[in-house]
Amino acid sequence: MNFEHIPVMLNEVLEGLNIKDDGVYIDGTLGGAGHSIEIVKRLNTGKLIGIDQDENAINKSKEVLSDYSDNVIFVHDNFKNMKNILNELGIKKVDGILLDLGVSSHQLDEEERGFSYNKDAPLDMRMNRESSFSAWDVVNKYNERQLEKILWDFGEEKWAKRIAKFIVEGRKESPIDTTYELVSIIKKAIPKQVRSKGGHPARKTFQAIRIEVNRELDILKNSILDANSVLYEKGRLCIITFHSLEDRIVKDTFKYLNKDCICPPEFPICNCDKKKELKILTRKPITPSKKEIGTNPRSRSAKLRIGEKV
Repeated sequence: MNFEHIPVMLNEVLEGLNIKDDGVYIDGTLGGAGHSIEIVKRLNTGKLIGIDQDENAINKSKEVLSDYSDNVIFVHDNFKNMKNILNELGIKKVDGILLDLGVSSHQLDEEERGFSYNKDAPLDMRMNRESSFSAWDVVNKYNERQLEKILWDFGEEKWAKRIAKFIVEGRKESPIDTTYELVSIIKKAIPKQVRSKGGHPARKTFQAIRIEVNRELDILKNSILDANSVLYEKGRLCIITFHSLEDRIVKDTFKYLNKDCICPPEFPICNCDKKKELKILTRKPITPSKKEIGTNPRSRSAKLRIGEKV
């Protein structure tokens, strides 16, 4: 199984986590363990809890981290359940949490997963392959209005209405079963003069469907709140996003956690009992260097935001 993983902004993440050799850390999106291997190298008596909903990622990470098995706890689950995971492990607080969001390089490269518009494969896009709901269900069962909404909301696709119409028309003849069948329909929906600009015409549609299949945005805000709640004082939260919708949620949730009061401005005195919970260490997100983008083009849209528990 090819599972190459180039960790994005590795040095920035390691610095952001401020790793202590006896600390407890969570990598909530273990992937190919590119970040995790460097975290555990810095641990002595500390522990890393590696979480991933993709069983392939767990299996590969066990190989990569085999020399550090005493310092690692592997959990096949979704990071949205981190509070329950810690309860089951008997761990109350941790010193740092990393969430590297989006689709992994492995998932893109493994053709049969159906994440890539550059490879012909069944319409799948499930990060958790035990789930019964896939991209096929979205493309073949959602009505035209539902399709248009997710393409606009999750893909920011300006041709959402036309693409949704073409998908619904296309599946009347027979189900849309493969990525290339979907790409063909998208190309027909977008005018030729537009297709020649701004990257692959299916990129935004595939992003939107992937987010819908895996409910990525639904779980993000609550997961950030949960992550903050299980950090020790001065514990660090590092989150890497790959598109503006994710980054906006991270930015807004960090701002909420940073506030001492959320009462309306017209209130003469505060009665909300809200206390500042997180110090924002990155007023603007950290982005990859030109050198890193040249080495790893998939990092080009990445943004890293870091907070510290107060």
